[in-house]
Amino acid sequence: MVIAGVTIEKNKEKKLKLIGVKDSKELSSRKREELAQLIEGLAKNIVILRVQPCKIDSYRAKGINLDKIEAMKMAQVIDMCGAEVVYVDSLEQNPKKFEGLIRSFLKQDNVKLVVENYLDEKIPVVGAASIIAKTERDAIIEEIKKKVNYNFGVGYSHDFRTIEFVKKLIKETKGKLPPYVRRSWITVELLKEEAWQKKLKDFIFGKVKK
Repeated sequence: MVIAGVTIEKNKEKKLKLIGVKDSKELSSRKREELAQLIEGLAKNIVILRVQPCKIDSYRAKGINLDKIEAMKMAQVIDMCGAEVVYVDSLEQNPKKFEGLIRSFLKQDNVKLVVENYLDEKIPVVGAASIIAKTERDAIIEEIKKKVNYNFGVGYSHDFRTIEFVKKLIKETKGKLPPYVRRSWITVELLKEEAWQKKLKDFIFGKVKK
């Protein structure tokens, strides 16, 4: 998980739009890299927080859900940024609920929060933060690919290459996945269950054939 915060002076805010800043999902990886460098030149402050898979697994084992983890880490980023007004793209369908979660973890209580859905499409500075976070995540993914010498795609569940890679890891490691894989990821849990069911089925039918 990568969370980023970008602070910018009011008089430089329009420049973000002029250089083409928008929702990171609408940009190619190369364009994001180009914009990330330009954003670094314009921003007053940039904070990037990487949350390792094992840390997320540890939180999940304690019953802390992903929304709460994300709110907790966003609060840390906000505290480090030190901005008076903060725009947050809500990860929940209920922005007010998500704002309440963030505030419960904030150290400062005088910050003005504007929490809404799809703000990365509406507010340039939020789009800038999404570009920085996505560029950092892309870099992490590429590091892992080089390490394992395997192109597993983008690392999301909609990519069949990612699914095939996780299946391969489950089989090779007998379920004891490496630290760069989040064990509490629902996709991993489903694939492990699928592998177990297949193993059980093979065992049962193997015995019947004998």
